Amino acid sequence: MTLLIISPDYASHLYPLATLGTAWAQAGERVVVASGPATADIVTEFGFEREHLQLGRGSNPGTIRVEQQPAGEDDALRGFFDATRRGMVDTLRFQAAARSSDLLYNPVEIARRVQRIVARVQPDQVIVDHLAFSARLGLLSAGVAHADIVLGHPSALPVGAEVYGYPPAWPAVFSPAASELALLQLQCAAVRDTFTAQWNDALRKLDPHAEPSLDAFQESGDVLLLNYPAELHAPARTSQLPPHVFLGSAVRSESVDPEVEAWLAADSLPVVYVSFGSFLSVRADVLARVVAALAGLPVRVAIAAGTTDPTELGALPAAWLVRAFLPQVRLLQQSVLAVTHGGNNSVTEAMTAGVPLVVLPFSTDQFAGAAALDAAGFGTSLPPNTATVLDLRAACERMLRLSADSSAAPRARLDTLALSLTRQSGAERAYAALTRVPARG
Repeated sequence: MTLLIISPDYASHLYPLATLGTAWAQAGERVVVASGPATADIVTEFGFEREHLQLGRGSNPGTIRVEQQPAGEDDALRGFFDATRRGMVDTLRFQAAARSSDLLYNPVEIARRVQRIVARVQPDQVIVDHLAFSARLGLLSAGVAHADIVLGHPSALPVGAEVYGYPPAWPAVFSPAASELALLQLQCAAVRDTFTAQWNDALRKLDPHAEPSLDAFQESGDVLLLNYPAELHAPARTSQLPPHVFLGSAVRSESVDPEVEAWLAADSLPVVYVSFGSFLSVRADVLARVVAALAGLPVRVAIAAGTTDPTELGALPAAWLVRAFLPQVRLLQQSVLAVTHGGNNSVTEAMTAGVPLVVLPFSTDQFAGAAALDAAGFGTSLPPNTATVLDLRAACERMLRLSADSSAAPRARLDTLALSLTRQSGAERAYAALTRVPARG
């Protein structure tokens, strides 16, 4: 059998997608990845075949830098980072305004490229990133059965009366004005309608007999894969999803890092891991407050600083480990707490390791994910722009107590969740789901 994986040119997307492919590789089957040049080394690292496919203007090989983006995309990134400094609603409104050019890039041309790749590769199964709308148009219009995977919080696929881009939930610590929320919802609804018209226009060009969509953001493939634990998803919302499989997590294998292993072995103090991912590491101001909050606690800290220069973080204890990149999965295995922006890879990998979280959500589905962690008792959320050093320290202390208290109900439930996620990996769940259904129509 042959599996075709279609991914945007972003490391944060390709790592979990490629991890799913390892189940096919371990079964002795062929895996082909269609993605852009920035992530070519990741495909090689996994040992898969590669087809060139550029799904959008931007790219991210691991840490995104404005100056490395093409003209236009650099200004868009600056605008996004500026919006995160203004707050939740401004960020979501900025993202809504950019949605058509971000998510439906050259749809007809890319759709036809995807069809040519399918003709060459002749896959038995296809997994495509849910946000790769242009690629999904190519598969849909050609009648190629496929699974699409939501790599973020499941709210990235709106259900019922939900509107894409308007969080169905957010942590109680965020209290935007009702008037701001009303404007955000109106804007998201207008974007939905415009986006759907663009989707239908491209679909007509690709297949004049295709049924038009009422809401392109609610479209999904023959099988919906959710890279998220079912245990964290509200049952009422689960009942509204199309046919689906919760994968739990797609935790990747990492090469042994001698420096990290030596650091872990050098001291017995509890480890706290800090990362704002490949995009939000640019928020040095928030990272600096996290550093100040943790400095007074009896812990050692590993910080994946990304694009932030460590000199911007103030005085750092000599025992701390600070690098642009760190092996996140390995460090979470040894951590008692993680401080995160709430990206889905960070959340699901922390849950698999049984690590509670302090979450500072900035954008998109991070708000819904943070709310779910708060509700489960596995995390505590704070607004990144206004949380003080004292607020952050208190939140970290609270989660450290939870981590150490084996008798606490949330601790026991987190341990149960971690056991479930490690007993059957996301890759194994995906393989079981997809090899039961035909892949080509």
